[in-house]
Amino acid sequence: MSTPAERYAAARTAAQHPQTQAFAARQKFDLDPFQIEACQSLEDGRSVLVAAPTGAGKTIVGEFAIHLAMQSGSDKAFYTTPMKALSNQKFRELVDVYGPDQVGLLTGDTNINGNARIVVMTTEVLRNMLYADSDALRGLRYVVMDEVHYLADRFRGPVWEEVILHLPQNVRLISLSATVSNAEEFGDWLDTVRGDTDVIVSETRPVPLEQHVLVRDDLLPLFDDRAGIATAQVNQELFRIRSFTGSRYDDNRRAQEYRSERHAGRQAQRPPRGGRRPVRAANARRVERMDRPDVVQLLERSNLLPAIFFIFSRVGCDAAVQQVRRSGIRLTSPQERDEIREIVTERTRSLQDEDLDVLGFWEWRDNLERGVASHHAGLLPAFKEVVEELFQRKLVKVVFATETLALGINMPARTVVLEKMEKFNGEARVAITSGEYTQLTGRAGRRGIDVEGHAVVQWTEGMDPQAVAALASRRTYPLNSSFRPTYNMAVNLLDRFGRSQAREILESSFAQFQADRAVVGLAKKVKDAEESLAGYLKSMQCEHGDFMDYAAIRRELSDLEKKNRRDAGGPRAVREKRLRKIQSLRNRMQRHGCHNCPDREAHARWAERYFRLKRDTDRLRKQIENRTGTVARIFDRVIDVLQVVGYIEGEGDDLALTEAGRTMRRIYGERDLLVAESLRQHLWRNLDAPSLAAMASCLVYEPRRDEQNAGERGLPRGAFRIAYDATIRLWAELDEIEHEYSLPRTEPLAPGLAAAMHSWARGAALDRVLIDADMAAGDFVRWAKQTIDLLDQLSIVSEDDELARTARRALDGVRRGIVAYAGV
Repeated sequence: MSTPAERYAAARTAAQHPQTQAFAARQKFDLDPFQIEACQSLEDGRSVLVAAPTGAGKTIVGEFAIHLAMQSGSDKAFYTTPMKALSNQKFRELVDVYGPDQVGLLTGDTNINGNARIVVMTTEVLRNMLYADSDALRGLRYVVMDEVHYLADRFRGPVWEEVILHLPQNVRLISLSATVSNAEEFGDWLDTVRGDTDVIVSETRPVPLEQHVLVRDDLLPLFDDRAGIATAQVNQELFRIRSFTGSRYDDNRRAQEYRSERHAGRQAQRPPRGGRRPVRAANARRVERMDRPDVVQLLERSNLLPAIFFIFSRVGCDAAVQQVRRSGIRLTSPQERDEIREIVTERTRSLQDEDLDVLGFWEWRDNLERGVASHHAGLLPAFKEVVEELFQRKLVKVVFATETLALGINMPARTVVLEKMEKFNGEARVAITSGEYTQLTGRAGRRGIDVEGHAVVQWTEGMDPQAVAALASRRTYPLNSSFRPTYNMAVNLLDRFGRSQAREILESSFAQFQADRAVVGLAKKVKDAEESLAGYLKSMQCEHGDFMDYAAIRRELSDLEKKNRRDAGGPRAVREKRLRKIQSLRNRMQRHGCHNCPDREAHARWAERYFRLKRDTDRLRKQIENRTGTVARIFDRVIDVLQVVGYIEGEGDDLALTEAGRTMRRIYGERDLLVAESLRQHLWRNLDAPSLAAMASCLVYEPRRDEQNAGERGLPRGAFRIAYDATIRLWAELDEIEHEYSLPRTEPLAPGLAAAMHSWARGAALDRVLIDADMAAGDFVRWAKQTIDLLDQLSIVSEDDELARTARRALDGVRRGIVAYAGV
């Protein structure tokens, strides 16, 4: 309980922050201390980094920044997210609060009210606006970066750092992150590059999480509550089950009872029934796992629905829904089923009946009416949005999902079930990390509805309860920068700032900040080593001469003698030359003044320590040299390549963009240089609209690992094949240049989707296209939208008017049917 003095101080602080008080009073829940602290920092004019668990309510802080912007007459606030689905969801939420006139949405393929005072967007859109110095930035006061820990993402992470580095200094930044172990380090960097930034970290979940292990039909606690939360002792019963799993589970229960009696101090006079103390037989069978329908019914009986089952396989998610369907389970009332059907009909009204047939709509709707659904990247975006809405409304009770559901979408459940503690990463089955475990189980517990959330791990053969407990206990994972200069970034930086200032900007990146932090540690080691080396030099001082010189002769002689012994069978001429060298060194050593020193061997031992430590110290110095200015050195190599291919001209710091370089400023993507150079060489001039769509798909598509060696069968003929071959040759030339300048090499074109995209752009039916593509509808839509993004860039930047018109026709051909659906 707080003291009167503490209550007085809190009242004074609250009085100094009237906006925070007014905003807090309008919320459904009382704000947590970390939320209040962050809002007060913003009201004081500071930026904030808020790191807190999933579901803790970090977004409240971002919403307060928008509230502050709207209190003025003209201030703007941008809310950025890493995914279009997140942007769509936040857009709907803000429209409900501020009305459609005040809120806009920009996600690349959606442009709604882009000049509004509140705009929700993907992070890439904001990056592009900054480089283009867009008029929409005028009056910008607050930028919320939701899920800022995406900065560690290998492919998209650099965009976050670009935005942070380039935002005007008067813009306050609200960075919202999952709980990371180095939040203070990240906050220190933000403070360095953005100024006044407060770091607010909360480890507390607003809804406590109960951890369980499902062993057959028993929900056993993972931790022993009697041991106290602070000790987090693993439930000993789980270890007994692991050790005593026999042919019948009931035998194991008797074994547990026997052990429990002993543990309680009641010495058993005889073994349990059966006459023997139970042991694990060599042919013992594993504990039978419950079927999924039985697990669903167990959770329903235990009042633990709604639940999300995380299954690390799309096929597994869909199969799980079918299992529940076949069991005849219905989790909804007649009234709920009517409401589900009404929502589904409304949300899919714009989709054509023939497409709905191809997508298995009728069975999907029937599963929803049963209260069951799957959720994964292969699902049509329209279907995913419906599942999310129905789950949020508590109409769908069970969702079988891949881990993509854990990435920010607001779909909390009462219970999260993990069927396995490992997943396939594309190459092998690997254990999930503590960060992944925290992210997944973070969905459990609905604020204002549940007293606690529940995480259920299903028992598997060979499971180690201690390993599961370790994952559940470690809440944090490190945030490491993935920043690297790209060609597009280089031309934009060079055009806006010049080479010297561009290098300074890159040297202020989080990547370099982390490298420099590591250098500080290495430099301290070098400093300590240098002090030791000075001491060794003092200890080997000899009044008979320079012992350092003498020690160097001894070391060279010793090395040659060892080499001579190893190469006993080597060429005679080489051995004789080496022997002459050895004899010469022996003579020099014997004539040296230090050779006759009575303390010679003592000095020699100090010399040996000196040389070993010097070798290690030189290695540390090399590490420091390699780390210092790493990002800027990569930038220099990127500049070198751009000069070679003619996108930059000039010498030293006096560099300028050529016409091709100015075109590249507006080309974004993994293959920016290849796209720019293909345009400059007019490789795609003779393509019609479907062929250009197919070519664009080759540049954005990333094949699955099992597709990597797929051939080029089925590719469109004629002009497309000529252009494709020319583009492949160009890629090979650029690849060699990148290799020469020690830059990461760009992946080759991926034609796996070209035939299907060509057919789709020509108007082919959905069923035919999905068969040709050999992929789920959701995957096809995702790649089609990335194809649209590139075609849109081509239509804007191409100097060839005919190609620009072709790109627009291709874009219109791809953006139809299920691809054109916009959920918002």
